[in-house]
Amino acid sequence: MQTNSNQKRSSNIDLSKMRKAFSFKPLALGVASVLLSACSGGKEEAVVFKNVNDCADALPGMAQKCEAAYKGALAEAAKTAPKYNSKNDCEYEFGRNQCQTYNSNGSSIFMPLMAGYMIGNLMSPRPYYQPMFTSYSRYSSYRNNWVGADGRNFGDSRRSKLSVSPSAFDKKPAITRTISRGGFGSSVRAKASWGSRSSGKGWGG
Repeated sequence: MQTNSNQKRSSNIDLSKMRKAFSFKPLALGVASVLLSACSGGKEEAVVFKNVNDCADALPGMAQKCEAAYKGALAEAAKTAPKYNSKNDCEYEFGRNQCQTYNSNGSSIFMPLMAGYMIGNLMSPRPYYQPMFTSYSRYSSYRNNWVGADGRNFGDSRRSKLSVSPSAFDKKPAITRTISRGGFGSSVRAKASWGSRSSGKGWGG
């Protein structure tokens, strides 16, 4: 399946809906200490923000970086999130009203809303970022957990501070085909061939 440009795909993302979906404000001092702390044991410190305002509130004076990382994560989400032909299949995985629509080659495709964005190395000129998703579906093993676009589970979505491997911030290949319900969970077993057209694996593998 050929996809449209990032701009077209992300234009359907409901920013206000994502911003209203959460309400937590981490303490600025605590977040800053995480982002400034050194790596240990091969892990990197990261923070998940639900929206730009949470990031800017936690890190006064860094609103521009918060905004840039957020926009970058939205673009990544549009490229790398799982894609479904059916809204019902998408909502089965992520929960009611947790999916959005965009048009691809004249067809409607459904993908989960970005639930937040993970940031690392924010104090550097070029911070790391990745889109994060969560599920509210009782049918999903990812229910109330942070999960990356590749199906990597980062644990309880009530947590904002994470210790992650450096590979958590690796750029992910664009998803080029749709999956059916149940494909999100199976992607974990197929991460080695994620997004591959030739192998027939990746999402829904």
